[in-house]
Amino acid sequence: MPQLYLIRHGIAADRSPQTYPDDSQRPLTDAGVKKTRKIAKRLAELNLQFDYLLTSPLVRAQQTAEILVNAKLSPKPEISAALAPAGELQDWLNWYNATPKTGKNGEVAIAVVGHQPDLGHWAEQLIWGESRGQLIVKKAGVIGVELPDDGDIIGQSQLFWLVPPRLLL
Repeated sequence: MPQLYLIRHGIAADRSPQTYPDDSQRPLTDAGVKKTRKIAKRLAELNLQFDYLLTSPLVRAQQTAEILVNAKLSPKPEISAALAPAGELQDWLNWYNATPKTGKNGEVAIAVVGHQPDLGHWAEQLIWGESRGQLIVKKAGVIGVELPDDGDIIGQSQLFWLVPPRLLL
């Protein structure tokens, strides 16, 4: 079964209209970079490998994706507007449906780097067919969802991993 890893960006600079009038430009903090690197290293130690890595176009998400690439977890990331805040799951599904479902190790493993609450809502829709506001992805946290081999994946997927960052440090 294809595996989808929903990864929230690391700790970012505070929202401040004076410092970052454009929220999309907020970078990871030094602590966010350090913590995200540790988590990426731990994911590599667990032998995770992603065949595809998609990221939100926002700076903090792109920086998180680059950290995953530098940890040798994935090839170069692809920027996806669907992963921007308030992005549409259907737009990601269009990408997914057009993507080959076999990876280096057989089944495809896909990582997406995005934002909360969107990632939690997406996971809930994939698992339960509706958003319930119950799954929360902490900064640099990971949700793993197994997707069915065929047919509609909405409401037909299975949660296999919900890992807050503290368990990976």
